[in-house]
Amino acid sequence: MAFPAEPSATVRRGDVELAVFETGAPDGPPVLLVHGWPDTHTLWESVAAELAVEHRVIVFDNRGAGASTAPGNVAGYRLEELAADVRAVLAAVAPGERVHLVGHDWGGVLGWEVAAAPDAASAIASFTCVSGPNLDYLGAYLRGPRTVSRVAGALQQSVASAYTVAFQIPRLPDPALRLLATRWPAFLAFFDGIDPALVTPAPTLARDMVNGMRLYRANIRRRLRAPRPRPVEVPVQLVIASGDRAVRPVVHAEAPNWVRDLHTVRLDGGHWTPLSHPVELAAAAAGFVAKSGPARAS
Repeated sequence: MAFPAEPSATVRRGDVELAVFETGAPDGPPVLLVHGWPDTHTLWESVAAELAVEHRVIVFDNRGAGASTAPGNVAGYRLEELAADVRAVLAAVAPGERVHLVGHDWGGVLGWEVAAAPDAASAIASFTCVSGPNLDYLGAYLRGPRTVSRVAGALQQSVASAYTVAFQIPRLPDPALRLLATRWPAFLAFFDGIDPALVTPAPTLARDMVNGMRLYRANIRRRLRAPRPRPVEVPVQLVIASGDRAVRPVVHAEAPNWVRDLHTVRLDGGHWTPLSHPVELAAAAAGFVAKSGPARAS
């Protein structure tokens, strides 16, 4: 186990309590790993084991997942709230430091929100995004000139994201999700070719799946219909998995127009690279940390 069984800290924001876990070198560069749906912080076990030799690794369960508590309404899952959670965790456990942020799936989506804040550089030294689109950039891209390449790219991602349509309807997918939770290792083997032995579902998985539907309802239509793309001044690394069936590379097409310092690395994996390619992903994150500047805030 890379992380202790019990949280090292609990951070409260409003009516939500966030369970925080730490491992690694206390004096090493701080790295915050943020999970997506329907995972918990344990998604990062193998990646953290690689990083922990030289880095201070911080993780937390997102609101509505794992050992953290859930807000009582859909609005509580808006990206603005999740980004504020990240800043609250950093203020509590790494005050005065600029932390290297790594986000996967919805962790990547909210990482973009954190990185786009006007004062992001005061808290974030770098951002590595793994399979997480910037919804504002994607919305702007979809509203761009209707060239053949843009239309083809939009159709490609629309097919990959077709499942999210059902996720928009309250309670409709809930029974199917509870059933899916009982077969999660088998699903990841089918969807991503991941060895089921590498998958240890959280005991809260069924609940987390249902809670996490509010992420889709709170953000996707709102951001895609009225995107507000913003410049990002912190260094950003995109990790593109060649076999990602949920997030296609086209979602990042707009990023070069908004990100001042943008880097891209490619992995030969699927959507859940933290499980299937932890060594390669940790190496990409560590390499970017090393060249992205000091952790101490100015």
